[in-house]
Amino acid sequence: MPQGEPAVAVDGLVKRFGDVEAVRGIGFSVAPGEIFGFLGPNGAGKSTTINMLCTLLRPTAGTARVAGHDVVTERDDVRRNIGLVFQDPTLDGYLTGEQNLRFHAELYGVPRAAAAGRMRQVLEMVGLWDRRGDLVSAYSGGMKRRLEIARGLLHSPRVLFLDEPTVGLDPQTRSSIWEYIRRLRHTEEITIFMTTHYMDEAEFCDRIAIMDSGGIVALDTPEELKAGVGKDRVQIRTADDDAAIAALKEHFGLDAAVAEGAVTFAVPAGEAFVPRLFGELGVPIRSVSVSRPSLDDVFMKYTGSTIRDAEGSSNDWMRMAMRGRR
Repeated sequence: MPQGEPAVAVDGLVKRFGDVEAVRGIGFSVAPGEIFGFLGPNGAGKSTTINMLCTLLRPTAGTARVAGHDVVTERDDVRRNIGLVFQDPTLDGYLTGEQNLRFHAELYGVPRAAAAGRMRQVLEMVGLWDRRGDLVSAYSGGMKRRLEIARGLLHSPRVLFLDEPTVGLDPQTRSSIWEYIRRLRHTEEITIFMTTHYMDEAEFCDRIAIMDSGGIVALDTPEELKAGVGKDRVQIRTADDDAAIAALKEHFGLDAAVAEGAVTFAVPAGEAFVPRLFGELGVPIRSVSVSRPSLDDVFMKYTGSTIRDAEGSSNDWMRMAMRGRR
């Protein structure tokens, strides 16, 4: 990859399944050594994009280059320069951890003289060297994920793709996986491109692209994205949400919507606004909460819903896409 060239460069990338456009003309670039995140609900098009960047799906339109190579015309070169950890487990449970890595090394043409030392290096990196002789079927969920990350690193890729790397794991295991991921950038001098629908994980990225219904709706650092919201998030629970929404509009000129089961709206200095709310709304309030801007507020600003509320609608949209694919 020529010096100064982005690790990933995408321009007008489109993927259609039948009549449904699953990825809608997106464009962005990722700098070498960056931890870049795709944030969005399941079904937003994140995995479809990664599959195109990793040459597993052919784009319908647009261009993409990874590690300096075109994903359509230089597929073999792309594959030699990337590691990929899929959302769903792909390890062989009947083999040991070491055997899984050895098979991967042979598949990628890692010289045998170098494979043993590299295998030990990546297994020690993820804390599995002492368990290398155990069958993978005996590993915990977190251990399997760490082994998949080690496998993705074995052939020294320039870009490591992690598709929902901690999905299904408990919070403590998710935290430990992220410790390994953050350490990788420094020990391996590698670019990390990941997808997630966990807001707390997105905070660890250098930059985030928020994806919704196949398009990128915002792209910046987590801090800049939150700063762009500029208002506190207020949620109230009432006996009549429709009446509360109408009253907020009439008395305060505020647009509100129901999100996560509560009437939700944004105002500057939310804590100072709450006393006015109780005194002037005219609708009984059962509970109220105020929070500083978060990435979920950013998502709501650009999409009109929280990421949790978007999960169901995005999954329905992707099911339509898959039906169109048949």
